[in-house]
Amino acid sequence: MWGVAASCYDPRVLPEENALPRNPTRPVRIGRIAIGAGHPIAVQSMCATRTSDVEATVRQILDLERAGADLVRIAVDGADDVAALPAIRDRTTTSLSVDLQENYRLASRVAPFVDKIRYNPGHLHHHEKSRSVRDKVAFLAEAASAHDCALRVGVNCGSIDPDVAGRFAGDSVAGMVVSAQDHCALLDDLGFVRYCVSLKDSDPAKVIEANRRFAGARPDVPLHLGVTEAGLPPDGVIKTRIAFEQLISRGIGDTIRVSLTLPNDRKGEEIAAGRRILDDIAHRRFRSVPENLRRRLNIISCPSCSRVENEAFVELAEKVREVTAYARDHAITIAVMGCRVNGPGETDDADLGLWCAPTHVNLKRKSETIGTYGYDEVLARLRSELDSLVASRRPAGS
Repeated sequence: MWGVAASCYDPRVLPEENALPRNPTRPVRIGRIAIGAGHPIAVQSMCATRTSDVEATVRQILDLERAGADLVRIAVDGADDVAALPAIRDRTTTSLSVDLQENYRLASRVAPFVDKIRYNPGHLHHHEKSRSVRDKVAFLAEAASAHDCALRVGVNCGSIDPDVAGRFAGDSVAGMVVSAQDHCALLDDLGFVRYCVSLKDSDPAKVIEANRRFAGARPDVPLHLGVTEAGLPPDGVIKTRIAFEQLISRGIGDTIRVSLTLPNDRKGEEIAAGRRILDDIAHRRFRSVPENLRRRLNIISCPSCSRVENEAFVELAEKVREVTAYARDHAITIAVMGCRVNGPGETDDADLGLWCAPTHVNLKRKSETIGTYGYDEVLARLRSELDSLVASRRPAGS
């Protein structure tokens, strides 16, 4: 059996008659841990530092490991990040995953220094459009095989492959599931089976539905669970708990991440929240889902990570929650995104969306851009737009 970090949640510590079911997924080794095949559910987080800053990144990896992380993800967005990886690897023994952002070609350069590579099927179409998706996946699988790496097929609601999205207009869950299945089939055909899958959305209900559908079709594939852009605690923890309770209690899920909007020095709270949720599920301490969850103000915000282009994003998310509290009883969704990767597409479904660039904030109404504002200006305009939305949804005569 592969070595497994002692801090992993393990349902086998419960009496056999109380043990929760686990899907019969195959084992996938990721550095010094393994997921699937009944291995303990691993808890992970992602660094919010610039990967090119070796000192800060190593410090955060070690902090997360001390907090109980079984796996830590870092992002690579260019040559400076790639150049930092050898030093980061030399100074850490943690199982490391790397997020390739939108440049799959970096896989062969990063693979020697990490244990898992995460790619987004929806991003593969951005580069080398004349090259087939199969060829790109084959390149990723070859790099992973050559350097003893696992892969994660990371499907995200806001960046589904346009060809797939076009076939399932209006049904993002179906689009996510089909995209994941298609990439599993490509990897299987290539003879590469050391992979897991994630299907993420900011809506817990969609996360539950997508993962249940996928697990029904491919019960052999280990699943990484998470509610993307869950937002600020405690709301972000509640949203995540809802999804995890419904899935893990059914045997679905092999590794988890609680994605919270937090300052860099509080990233360990993601690990603590994940472990609390897993322990409660293991001991059947389930929380009821509020019936009016979807009929109230819903603020989603992406987790703080190395993609964030201005750390003021975290403070802005806190202020958005404060200045919009008066609309708590209205079914309005406000999205606050911290970078150009998540920002443009993943605010499209929100009633109001803010995606944060280095020096300004782009304010949107659904997919329409209202304008760009300074960090100290955008809240007043957001409040004005929210006032208009609230007024338009009041019953006539009220």
